[in-house]
Amino acid sequence: MAGILDSVNQRTQLVGQNRLELLLFRLKGRQRFGINVFKVREVLQCPPLTNMPKSNALIRGVAHIRGQTISVIDMSLAVGGPPIEDIQNCFVVIAEYNRSVQGFLVSAVERIVNMNWEKIMPPPSGAGRYSYLTAVTEIENELVEILDVEKILNEICPINTEVSADIVSDGEMQKDLGERIVFIADDSAVARNQVKRALEPLGVQTELAKNGKEALIRLREIAEMDCVNNVTERVGLLISDVEMPEMDGYTLTAEIKADPKLAPLHVILHTSLSGVFNQAMIQKVGADDFIAKFNPDELAAAVKKWVHCD
Repeated sequence: MAGILDSVNQRTQLVGQNRLELLLFRLKGRQRFGINVFKVREVLQCPPLTNMPKSNALIRGVAHIRGQTISVIDMSLAVGGPPIEDIQNCFVVIAEYNRSVQGFLVSAVERIVNMNWEKIMPPPSGAGRYSYLTAVTEIENELVEILDVEKILNEICPINTEVSADIVSDGEMQKDLGERIVFIADDSAVARNQVKRALEPLGVQTELAKNGKEALIRLREIAEMDCVNNVTERVGLLISDVEMPEMDGYTLTAEIKADPKLAPLHVILHTSLSGVFNQAMIQKVGADDFIAKFNPDELAAAVKKWVHCD
């Protein structure tokens, strides 16, 4: 227990400092990739894989690891590259995304680096809608790509975004919001659209931002230009991812709570991260709620709760 608490304390010290730890790995070739350490349970030599009939082509097989049967996704295939070969000499990164555990097959794992989110940049604008990147950074004069894992997982098993009929039909949320919008900040285009699609049947108007920095600038602009007292005159709620380039959701929340014209805004952190660390972190930055991605009914219920609190 003491070890767990020490680990929590070490991680929460990063909160509000806009920092993260990246696990670096390679697929085919020299290109480096990164994944947030918070999402990683363990890294191990690729165990024997069992092929499953009619499984998605990106899944190389399933493995039995610590009492769980885990699908192992070939990350090179997932981003449009050739399959990883000689898999018995490769590695599997066991990670938790969106309430489930997956294995990511990679060619090599390097090390963990501690970075500032300000050095994690959005992908180039020319990358296009079919890009599998959410961010890029530079380490030792070499480009490191951060993959949009939520997009990959959604292509393998699309997420249902439909809210239950009884939540849609009661009409309370639209009445409470009036003309106000719900602001959504997420670096994944797939995740942004999932939230938007879930809220649209409820009559909710939304505005989207690609990262925390963009969201903060826009919220301050709305507060300054369109509001007399504070931003809640125009924005009913903020739903923010945690992992975002330039400014993460924790730092965004801390900045909002430190700004008198933004502080009354309720903030829901909506993230594929999970676990004990997050509870300590959301308390530290002053977020109102935390929801693991992606359950449309839970999201809609939380939106209704915090909109009704105003």
